[in-house]
Amino acid sequence: MIRLTRRQLAFAAASTGLPFRSPAQQKLPAEIPVEAFFQNQQLSEAVMNPGGTHVAMLVGGDGARRRLMLLELATLKTTPLLVLQESDLQMVHWVNDRRLLLADGSDDRDSDDRRHSSYYAIDVDGGQFKRLRGYAPLVRQPVSIGDDVLLTWAADASEGAGFLRLWRLNTRSGGLRELELPAWSSTFLVNADGEAVAAVTERGDKAQLRWRDDTQASGDKAWRVLREWDRFFGDGVELEGLAPDGGLYVSARRQHDQTALYRLDTKNGQFADKPLLALAQFDLSPGLLRHEGRLIGLRVTADATTTVWLDGAYKALQAKLDAKLPATANLLHPPQQGDSPWSLVWAFSDRRPGRAMLYHRDSDKLTLLGSTRPQIDPALMSGMDYTPYKARDGRLIPAYLTLPRSAGERRPLPLVVMVHGGPFARGAAWGWNAEVQFLASRGYAVLQPEFRGSTGFGQSHFQAGWKQWGQAMQDALADGVQWAVAQGVADPKRVAILGASYGGYAAMMGLVRHPELYACAVNYVGVTDLDLLYSAHRDDLPGVFKSHGLPKVLGDRKADAEMLRTYSPLQQAARISKPVLLAYGRQDQRVPIEHGERLRDALKGHNANVDWVLYDKEGHGWFRLETNKDFWTRVERFLARHLAA
Repeated sequence: MIRLTRRQLAFAAASTGLPFRSPAQQKLPAEIPVEAFFQNQQLSEAVMNPGGTHVAMLVGGDGARRRLMLLELATLKTTPLLVLQESDLQMVHWVNDRRLLLADGSDDRDSDDRRHSSYYAIDVDGGQFKRLRGYAPLVRQPVSIGDDVLLTWAADASEGAGFLRLWRLNTRSGGLRELELPAWSSTFLVNADGEAVAAVTERGDKAQLRWRDDTQASGDKAWRVLREWDRFFGDGVELEGLAPDGGLYVSARRQHDQTALYRLDTKNGQFADKPLLALAQFDLSPGLLRHEGRLIGLRVTADATTTVWLDGAYKALQAKLDAKLPATANLLHPPQQGDSPWSLVWAFSDRRPGRAMLYHRDSDKLTLLGSTRPQIDPALMSGMDYTPYKARDGRLIPAYLTLPRSAGERRPLPLVVMVHGGPFARGAAWGWNAEVQFLASRGYAVLQPEFRGSTGFGQSHFQAGWKQWGQAMQDALADGVQWAVAQGVADPKRVAILGASYGGYAAMMGLVRHPELYACAVNYVGVTDLDLLYSAHRDDLPGVFKSHGLPKVLGDRKADAEMLRTYSPLQQAARISKPVLLAYGRQDQRVPIEHGERLRDALKGHNANVDWVLYDKEGHGWFRLETNKDFWTRVERFLARHLAA
């Protein structure tokens, strides 16, 4: 078992490179305007083609449409290739070495599901431009099938993730044909011919891993069942990739606490005796890195994202790169085929947003392509550390703590507990975060607990959150506050709790359960009534999850009705007397606005410190710059008012 955590990184000065706008010099972090943290990325994507001869970049900023730039590595010449008049380019994908697929859209969107409207294809010389059919999700798998790409979408939402359909789209003619998948497929893998050969199907409370033996056969009978498990709570598998010998790479728990990467035999459905890779404290769901089809490395996230190289040459290359860039985590993207000396590098840290660079193996030189957010000066940002703490029952709670740079050695500090959504999800990883850095720039310490119920830290940590909304999950947050106070970090009289979705729920329950700890709370798009998760008619939770999943992780609507009432902020509104900021999106399909409206109305009359804002064009989260500017300005004023010394 590998014990893998981030290197302790020190700050270093920025490199120079191709001309991108340099950050405006600020004297103090607090002088950085709100919008600087939330502006659209100037360099949103940089992707090398499989052969390592070109890099495609999406570049925007300064009010200009996001456009496609192409860098030819032999000459280091950059050419504008495509810009749309009515919308921004949002995604770029190499179809093959000579052809690109792009999708348009906008960071502004009117609902949670509208992001892209059309696909476009173009050759590297600017020729053979083609506008393709309307948007469907692209299948990103490491196979090249000529000028074709694979698209997929759910044909029936009644089973939640189930019943995907798979299509093959020719990017020159626009021709579209459907490929075979077993019914109720939720994930799948394709072979070098672009045909699906492995799939996980989900229906009701059952999931199955299926393998297609005979590619000449058709229909469900061609798909042999290798394994079956409980869809929501069983010890199942996640498909990661095809092995060169005809097996499968899967992540699985195999009755251990953490998931690990295994090879699975498709003849008998059996796992290899030992995992290819396992982490000591973290679940593993790696990205597979290949060269000429051979597995050369694994991209994994422990407390931060890093790479485990299985090939000695790439491991040595990574070491040389890290020596050149000691202050950042450096994700190396070598060519997938051929012997090009170029590699693409994404470098980032807790204080520095991502930068794209080119590394030349033979000359040992780095060239900066650009930064996602060049307006951010890393010297004014704050450090983030992985700092687990113990809960009252002894359970270790993973957490990240960011201390404001401007505070220096001054302690204790006003503290914001930032609670992630889900809740059965992972919240954070080490790196630059706009919300965290904005709060730190205003002088607040920020604690991000991965409370029990969070995923990514083992089955026992996840399962410890079942039926614990507002209970042990809430206690884990309170224990974090007390830990920060005991460490001398936090001023016990100046603590706020803030979050979105489940985090908004936890912010409200913090004022119900632990009013002595929190001076105020910020809830945006948060759940306020647990029973409403079952009964709302406008949410996007599939009925099958409400039937088979929610009763086990949240509580049964009938048998646990009293518990659901007791731990619903709406039902306990009379106990909420501290200042509250409530913000919701009218287009929200995940947490309908009645969650916020009902709580707002219930607080009227007994709580005079309730701020309410409704954003008409937003959904479950903020995607417009003007919304983020308005909301976080409100947060800044709200916290300054209620956490003043």
